[in-house]
Amino acid sequence: MAGRTARLVLLAGAAALASGSQGDREPVYRDCVHRCEERNCSGGALRHFRSRQPIYMSLTGWTCQDDCKYECMWVTVGLYLKEGHRVPQFHGKVSLNAWFWSTVFHTKDTDLTEKMDYFCASTVILHSVYLCCVRTVGLQHPAVASAFRALLLLMLTAHVSYLSLVHFDYGYNLAANVAIGLVNVVWWLAWCLRNRRRLPHVRKCMVVVLLLQGLSLLELLDFPPLFWVLDAHAIWHISTIPVHVLFFSFLEDDSLYLLKESEAKFKLD
Repeated sequence: MAGRTARLVLLAGAAALASGSQGDREPVYRDCVHRCEERNCSGGALRHFRSRQPIYMSLTGWTCQDDCKYECMWVTVGLYLKEGHRVPQFHGKVSLNAWFWSTVFHTKDTDLTEKMDYFCASTVILHSVYLCCVRTVGLQHPAVASAFRALLLLMLTAHVSYLSLVHFDYGYNLAANVAIGLVNVVWWLAWCLRNRRRLPHVRKCMVVVLLLQGLSLLELLDFPPLFWVLDAHAIWHISTIPVHVLFFSFLEDDSLYLLKESEAKFKLD
Protein backbone atom coordinates (compact mmCIF):
# COMPACT_ATOMS: atom_id res chain seq x y z
CA MET A 1 0.00 0.00 0.00
CA ALA A 2 2.79 2.44 0.93
CA GLY A 3 4.73 1.81 -2.28
CA ARG A 4 1.65 2.14 -4.43
CA THR A 5 0.53 5.38 -2.80
CA ALA A 6 4.02 6.85 -3.04
CA ARG A 7 4.00 6.23 -6.78
CA LEU A 8 0.48 7.63 -6.90
CA VAL A 9 1.59 10.92 -5.35
CA LEU A 10 4.36 11.24 -7.94
CA LEU A 11 1.94 10.51 -10.74
CA ALA A 12 -0.45 13.11 -9.41
CA GLY A 13 2.24 15.71 -9.95
CA ALA A 14 2.94 14.40 -13.44
CA ALA A 15 -0.55 14.44 -14.99
CA ALA A 16 -3.93 15.93 -14.27
CA LEU A 17 -7.04 13.80 -14.10
CA ALA A 18 -9.33 14.27 -17.08
CA SER A 19 -11.19 12.46 -19.79
CA GLY A 20 -10.68 12.34 -23.50
CA SER A 21 -7.31 10.61 -24.01
CA GLN A 22 -6.99 7.36 -25.94
CA GLY A 23 -6.58 5.25 -22.80
CA ASP A 24 -9.67 6.78 -21.20
CA ARG A 25 -11.78 5.72 -24.19
CA GLU A 26 -10.66 2.09 -24.17
CA PRO A 27 -13.60 -0.28 -23.48
CA VAL A 28 -11.33 -2.43 -21.29
CA TYR A 29 -10.45 0.56 -19.14
CA ARG A 30 -14.03 1.85 -18.89
CA ASP A 31 -15.39 -1.61 -18.04
CA CYS A 32 -12.67 -2.09 -15.43
CA VAL A 33 -13.52 1.25 -13.78
CA HIS A 34 -17.23 0.43 -13.79
CA ARG A 35 -16.72 -2.98 -12.16
CA CYS A 36 -14.21 -1.58 -9.65
CA GLU A 37 -16.57 1.17 -8.53
CA GLU A 38 -19.45 -1.31 -8.14
CA ARG A 39 -17.25 -3.64 -6.12
CA ASN A 40 -15.29 -1.19 -3.94
CA CYS A 41 -17.04 2.18 -3.75
CA SER A 42 -20.13 1.51 -1.69
CA GLY A 43 -21.16 -0.03 1.61
CA GLY A 44 -18.63 -1.96 3.65
CA ALA A 45 -16.05 -1.98 0.86
CA LEU A 46 -16.05 1.83 0.80
CA ARG A 47 -15.65 1.99 4.58
CA HIS A 48 -12.72 -0.43 4.30
CA PHE A 49 -11.11 1.73 1.61
CA ARG A 50 -11.44 4.87 3.75
CA SER A 51 -10.05 3.12 6.83
CA ARG A 52 -6.91 2.12 4.89
CA GLN A 53 -6.48 5.44 3.06
CA PRO A 54 -3.47 7.53 4.18
CA ILE A 55 -4.38 10.89 5.66
CA TYR A 56 -2.53 12.90 3.01
CA MET A 57 -4.59 11.21 0.27
CA SER A 58 -7.89 11.93 1.97
CA LEU A 59 -6.87 15.56 2.55
CA THR A 60 -6.29 16.03 -1.19
CA GLY A 61 -9.75 14.65 -1.94
CA TRP A 62 -8.60 11.33 -3.43
CA THR A 63 -11.74 9.22 -3.72
CA CYS A 64 -12.51 5.56 -4.25
CA GLN A 65 -13.49 6.39 -7.82
CA ASP A 66 -10.10 8.06 -8.37
CA ASP A 67 -8.41 4.95 -6.99
CA CYS A 68 -10.33 2.74 -9.41
CA LYS A 69 -9.24 4.89 -12.35
CA TYR A 70 -5.65 4.64 -11.21
CA GLU A 71 -5.73 0.86 -10.79
CA CYS A 72 -7.53 0.30 -14.09
CA MET A 73 -5.06 2.53 -15.89
CA TRP A 74 -2.27 0.10 -14.98
CA VAL A 75 -4.41 -2.89 -15.93
CA THR A 76 -4.96 -1.38 -19.38
CA VAL A 77 -1.28 -0.44 -19.74
CA GLY A 78 -0.34 -4.04 -18.95
CA LEU A 79 -2.65 -5.33 -21.66
CA TYR A 80 -1.23 -2.89 -24.22
CA LEU A 81 2.32 -3.96 -23.43
CA LYS A 82 1.39 -7.64 -23.53
CA GLU A 83 -0.07 -7.21 -27.02
CA GLY A 84 2.95 -5.22 -28.19
CA HIS A 85 1.09 -1.94 -28.63
CA ARG A 86 2.31 1.57 -27.82
CA VAL A 87 1.27 2.69 -24.34
CA PRO A 88 -1.76 5.04 -24.62
CA GLN A 89 -2.05 8.34 -22.88
CA PHE A 90 -4.40 8.52 -19.88
CA HIS A 91 -5.92 11.62 -18.33
CA GLY A 92 -3.95 13.86 -20.65
CA LYS A 93 -4.12 17.63 -21.09
CA VAL A 94 -1.87 20.32 -22.39
CA SER A 95 -1.50 22.93 -19.67
CA LEU A 96 0.71 25.96 -19.44
CA ASN A 97 0.38 26.63 -15.75
CA ALA A 98 1.03 29.15 -12.98
CA TRP A 99 2.86 27.62 -10.05
CA PHE A 100 0.27 27.72 -7.27
CA TRP A 101 -2.83 26.75 -9.21
CA SER A 102 -0.81 24.25 -11.17
CA THR A 103 0.08 22.57 -7.88
CA VAL A 104 -3.53 22.65 -6.71
CA PHE A 105 -4.83 21.37 -10.05
CA HIS A 106 -2.32 18.53 -10.23
CA THR A 107 -3.17 17.55 -6.68
CA LYS A 108 -6.89 17.38 -7.37
CA ASP A 109 -8.60 17.89 -10.72
CA THR A 110 -11.95 19.64 -10.41
CA ASP A 111 -13.74 22.04 -12.70
CA LEU A 112 -12.63 24.97 -10.52
CA THR A 113 -8.97 23.97 -10.16
CA GLU A 114 -8.74 23.22 -13.89
CA LYS A 115 -10.09 26.65 -14.84
CA MET A 116 -7.85 28.43 -12.32
CA ASP A 117 -4.81 26.57 -13.65
CA TYR A 118 -5.59 27.47 -17.27
CA PHE A 119 -6.59 31.07 -16.54
CA CYS A 120 -3.56 31.76 -14.35
CA ALA A 121 -1.28 30.29 -17.00
CA SER A 122 -2.74 32.71 -19.54
CA THR A 123 -2.29 35.54 -17.05
CA VAL A 124 1.39 34.70 -16.61
CA ILE A 125 1.99 34.79 -20.37
CA LEU A 126 0.18 38.11 -20.77
CA HIS A 127 2.05 39.54 -17.79
CA SER A 128 5.35 38.59 -19.40
CA VAL A 129 4.29 40.47 -22.54
CA TYR A 130 3.38 43.46 -20.36
CA LEU A 131 6.76 43.38 -18.60
CA CYS A 132 8.44 43.31 -22.00
CA CYS A 133 6.43 46.38 -23.03
CA VAL A 134 7.37 48.21 -19.83
CA ARG A 135 11.08 47.42 -20.25
CA THR A 136 11.31 48.20 -23.96
CA VAL A 137 8.81 51.05 -24.34
CA GLY A 138 7.21 52.00 -21.04
CA LEU A 139 10.28 53.51 -19.39
CA GLN A 140 10.37 56.21 -22.04
CA HIS A 141 6.62 56.34 -22.75
CA PRO A 142 4.61 55.41 -19.61
CA ALA A 143 1.31 56.31 -21.27
CA VAL A 144 1.91 53.68 -23.96
CA ALA A 145 2.55 51.02 -21.30
CA SER A 146 -0.63 52.01 -19.47
CA ALA A 147 -2.72 51.79 -22.64
CA PHE A 148 -1.16 48.44 -23.51
CA ARG A 149 -1.91 47.15 -20.02
CA ALA A 150 -5.57 48.07 -20.46
CA LEU A 151 -5.60 46.20 -23.78
CA LEU A 152 -4.09 43.09 -22.21
CA LEU A 153 -6.62 43.18 -19.36
CA LEU A 154 -9.41 43.43 -21.91
CA MET A 155 -7.98 40.46 -23.81
CA LEU A 156 -7.72 38.41 -20.62
CA THR A 157 -11.28 39.28 -19.63
CA ALA A 158 -12.58 38.25 -23.05
CA HIS A 159 -10.55 35.03 -22.96
CA VAL A 160 -11.74 34.01 -19.51
CA SER A 161 -15.35 34.99 -20.26
CA TYR A 162 -15.43 32.91 -23.44
CA LEU A 163 -14.00 29.82 -21.77
CA SER A 164 -16.22 30.21 -18.70
CA LEU A 165 -19.52 31.31 -20.20
CA VAL A 166 -19.52 30.07 -23.80
CA HIS A 167 -17.39 26.99 -24.33
CA PHE A 168 -14.31 25.61 -22.57
CA ASP A 169 -12.39 24.90 -25.76
CA TYR A 170 -8.99 23.28 -25.11
CA GLY A 171 -7.87 23.77 -28.70
CA TYR A 172 -8.69 27.48 -28.65
CA ASN A 173 -7.00 27.92 -25.28
CA LEU A 174 -3.84 26.26 -26.56
CA ALA A 175 -3.83 28.31 -29.78
CA ALA A 176 -4.37 31.57 -27.88
CA ASN A 177 -1.55 30.85 -25.43
CA VAL A 178 0.83 29.78 -28.18
CA ALA A 179 0.06 32.93 -30.19
CA ILE A 180 0.65 35.26 -27.24
CA GLY A 181 3.71 33.23 -26.29
CA LEU A 182 5.19 33.76 -29.76
CA VAL A 183 4.60 37.52 -29.48
CA ASN A 184 6.37 37.40 -26.14
CA VAL A 185 9.34 35.46 -27.57
CA VAL A 186 9.78 37.63 -30.66
CA TRP A 187 9.49 40.88 -28.69
CA TRP A 188 12.00 39.88 -25.99
CA LEU A 189 14.46 38.44 -28.52
CA ALA A 190 14.29 41.52 -30.74
CA TRP A 191 15.08 43.76 -27.77
CA CYS A 192 17.87 41.48 -26.57
CA LEU A 193 19.53 41.31 -29.98
CA ARG A 194 19.38 45.08 -30.38
CA ASN A 195 21.00 45.65 -26.97
CA ARG A 196 23.32 42.65 -26.60
CA ARG A 197 26.51 44.68 -27.13
CA ARG A 198 25.50 47.62 -24.96
CA LEU A 199 24.02 45.47 -22.19
CA PRO A 200 25.93 42.19 -21.75
CA HIS A 201 23.46 40.87 -19.17
CA VAL A 202 20.69 40.62 -21.78
CA ARG A 203 22.34 37.40 -22.95
CA LYS A 204 20.78 35.79 -19.89
CA CYS A 205 17.35 36.90 -21.08
CA MET A 206 18.05 35.49 -24.55
CA VAL A 207 19.01 32.12 -23.06
CA VAL A 208 15.87 32.09 -20.91
CA VAL A 209 13.57 32.91 -23.84
CA LEU A 210 15.14 30.27 -26.08
CA LEU A 211 15.13 27.62 -23.35
CA LEU A 212 11.49 28.23 -22.49
CA GLN A 213 10.56 28.10 -26.15
CA GLY A 214 12.43 24.81 -26.56
CA LEU A 215 11.00 23.32 -23.38
CA SER A 216 7.48 24.27 -24.49
CA LEU A 217 7.77 21.46 -27.04
CA LEU A 218 7.32 19.10 -24.10
CA GLU A 219 3.82 20.57 -23.75
CA LEU A 220 3.05 19.91 -27.41
CA LEU A 221 4.58 16.44 -27.61
CA ASP A 222 3.73 13.35 -25.62
CA PHE A 223 5.30 10.02 -24.72
CA PRO A 224 4.74 7.26 -22.14
CA PRO A 225 6.01 8.31 -18.68
CA LEU A 226 9.65 7.47 -17.94
CA PHE A 227 9.72 4.85 -15.18
CA TRP A 228 5.90 5.25 -15.27
CA VAL A 229 6.30 8.48 -13.28
CA LEU A 230 7.74 11.32 -15.41
CA ASP A 231 5.75 12.22 -18.49
CA ALA A 232 6.38 15.16 -20.83
CA HIS A 233 4.28 17.51 -18.72
CA ALA A 234 6.10 16.62 -15.49
CA ILE A 235 9.52 17.00 -17.13
CA TRP A 236 8.43 20.41 -18.42
CA HIS A 237 7.56 21.51 -14.88
CA ILE A 238 10.89 20.31 -13.49
CA SER A 239 12.90 21.84 -16.31
CA THR A 240 11.42 25.32 -15.91
CA ILE A 241 12.73 25.68 -12.34
CA PRO A 242 16.39 26.50 -13.16
CA VAL A 243 15.26 28.65 -16.10
CA HIS A 244 13.37 30.96 -13.75
CA VAL A 245 16.42 31.21 -11.52
CA LEU A 246 18.39 32.47 -14.53
CA PHE A 247 15.61 34.93 -15.41
CA PHE A 248 15.69 36.31 -11.87
CA SER A 249 19.45 36.82 -12.27
CA PHE A 250 18.78 38.81 -15.45
CA LEU A 251 16.15 40.93 -13.69
CA GLU A 252 18.58 41.61 -10.87
CA ASP A 253 21.36 42.69 -13.25
CA ASP A 254 18.97 44.78 -15.31
CA SER A 255 17.56 46.51 -12.24
CA LEU A 256 21.06 47.40 -11.07
CA TYR A 257 21.87 48.77 -14.52
CA LEU A 258 18.73 50.93 -14.56
CA LEU A 259 19.50 52.15 -11.04
CA LYS A 260 23.03 53.21 -12.02
CA GLU A 261 21.69 54.87 -15.17
CA SER A 262 19.14 56.76 -13.13
CA GLU A 263 21.77 57.89 -10.62
CA ALA A 264 24.03 59.09 -13.45
CA LYS A 265 21.22 61.17 -14.98
CA PHE A 266 20.40 62.61 -11.55
CA LYS A 267 24.02 63.75 -11.09
CA LEU A 268 24.04 65.37 -14.52
CA ASP A 269 20.86 67.26 -13.71
